[in-house]
Amino acid sequence: MEVPIPVEAQFDQTVQADLALFRSQVADFLAGKLTDDEFRAFRLRRGVYGQRQANIQMIRTKVPGGLATSGQMERMADIADKYAGGKGHLTTRQNMQFHFIPLAQVPDLLGELAAVRLTTREACYNTVRNVTGCTLAGISSTEVFDISPYLRQAAYAFLHQDLTDNLPRKFKIAFCGCGKDCAVGGLHDLAFNAEVRDGQRGFRVLAAGGLGPLPSEAQLLDEFLPVERLVNRCEAVIRVFGKYGNRKNKHKARLKFIVRERSWDWFKEQVEVEYADILAHGGIAAPEAVPEGFGAFSKSAPSLGREALLPVLPDLPPDYEHWLRTNVQPQRQPGNVVLTVKVPQGNMVSGQMRTIAQIARSAGDGLVRITIDQNLQIAWIEQSRLREIYSLLQQARLAESGADEIDDIVTCPGAWSCNLGITKTMNLGEALRVSLANHPDALVRKLHIKASGCPNSCGQHWIGDLGFFGNVRKVNGREIPYYQMLLGGGKDREGMLKYGFTIQSLPAKSIPEAVKRTLDHYVSNRQVNESFREYVLRHKVEIFRTLTADLAKPMEIEPDMYQDWGDSEPFSLQLGRAECAA
Repeated sequence: MEVPIPVEAQFDQTVQADLALFRSQVADFLAGKLTDDEFRAFRLRRGVYGQRQANIQMIRTKVPGGLATSGQMERMADIADKYAGGKGHLTTRQNMQFHFIPLAQVPDLLGELAAVRLTTREACYNTVRNVTGCTLAGISSTEVFDISPYLRQAAYAFLHQDLTDNLPRKFKIAFCGCGKDCAVGGLHDLAFNAEVRDGQRGFRVLAAGGLGPLPSEAQLLDEFLPVERLVNRCEAVIRVFGKYGNRKNKHKARLKFIVRERSWDWFKEQVEVEYADILAHGGIAAPEAVPEGFGAFSKSAPSLGREALLPVLPDLPPDYEHWLRTNVQPQRQPGNVVLTVKVPQGNMVSGQMRTIAQIARSAGDGLVRITIDQNLQIAWIEQSRLREIYSLLQQARLAESGADEIDDIVTCPGAWSCNLGITKTMNLGEALRVSLANHPDALVRKLHIKASGCPNSCGQHWIGDLGFFGNVRKVNGREIPYYQMLLGGGKDREGMLKYGFTIQSLPAKSIPEAVKRTLDHYVSNRQVNESFREYVLRHKVEIFRTLTADLAKPMEIEPDMYQDWGDSEPFSLQLGRAECAA
């Protein structure tokens, strides 16, 4: 009788074979046996991006559902030290990515990730990207059921598959179990929201959402899909995308463009055709198990850390009480809380990664949760341990309060590294963070700012209360970095995702003043119980254009207007070949 190969062994064998193949492809490219065009698809499939700096790569690590073990976080810290100048960056797709890696070092880096069952495979290119989901799965007080097993199943089912290896464009999937749309399903190609009907688990399914320069809100595909049909339904939609997606024009290649051009009814009919074929003749099998460590999966019950941390600092600062209010929330299990660690714009150094891993192992459940807002969460913490944890975070410069508030700003790297980046978004984010710190108005503090360095929406600017994306204008014959300002994105009162309204383009150096004017107007003119989006709708775009009109076309240009945030040299638009839209 043939003994079945354990899922861990199967996965490791597949990964090692793929790494060996890639190592040979890198060697051939460096030896001049492959052209850049021939090699590009090979490296992009492995999550290896080109940067605007010549012969330098960015590596994106896939973290299914944003869940990583403490050991995996420590390995990422080691990789940051060894290959990436001690730095890492958290993305809005719950990934960790590393910048400025020489290509010759990439195979070794990928091998070190694989040793702890972290993969970069299909973290970019025309594939199923990292599957995202609620980081509070299993511990949320409002969740319908724990979606993490189903998220891992979908992520694993479509990894290393011919069907998903060369799609017309990227394909994004999200899961939510808490009923709050924490995964913002409306901007995804497929979104699964947990439902229970007649005692049966299933999902409400949305399809064909997407951001980019032309955002589309996902539409309802299924009122209720039983959980056992999850992989089948995903495959049906992916098949339709693979067959009918635009392979000639990548700017119109996302699933949302099929719906725009052929109609929603036509799309649903084609999905049903493929779904019926899968049920009748089979398709990609739903995995019965995933490997240990994949999406932080463990075969054993979570081991709650109750080890000693560092001593409590004798005098905790006044901000400690604010930190308790903004960064700590109860979880479903009494006596335990979830801690959100604010990571400004997702930028970390290796020592901070190790501190987080230590806290998760010693005081939590050993897992680190990466949020779509570029922060980290640690769960299963006893309330009595918060003072010692805060002390440790303070020493690591991670104890900033105000998680999920207006100065907790989401940005992409922009022109710091990306070929498509027009502006250096992270520098703008830091300027706004400083200017908005300690804003006194409680309702203002609940707002969110999201910014991207170009129109491609890696910073999800369409869904911020205040959103910005980089562009460029010429004034007096010289280039000036600008940002398009949007207002009113996010969710409406029914919890439906809504995109912001375009106001106007403003010089980069004028953005903090434009934000101040907008917020001052909001404080002075809002109505009782009026949301920010409702306030924007009531006043209309023209009001805000008038409010900032003098900033849009300044009569006199100050010398630093010709510089981007953080730069001392005049701005100059520099774009490379598109690769890095998240």
